[in-house]
Amino acid sequence: MSDVDALKAEIKKLSAKAINAKMNLHDLSEELPVGWQTILGVAQATHDAYAALEAARAQLKAMEAA
Repeated sequence: MSDVDALKAEIKKLSAKAINAKMNLHDLSEELPVGWQTILGVAQATHDAYAALEAARAQLKAMEAA
């Protein structure tokens, strides 16, 4: 498997993780004020997931352009 193919597979995993984090944040927002204490943790996990996904996509774009 090439580096590009491996990165594409990793992007799929990161995308699934980001979507799951987004749904967790969405579910939390619908249940508020119940669970309000977890807002920062859930929001940080969502932020981190999307940051990792964006970084991997940028890396793939750079690899494909080279």
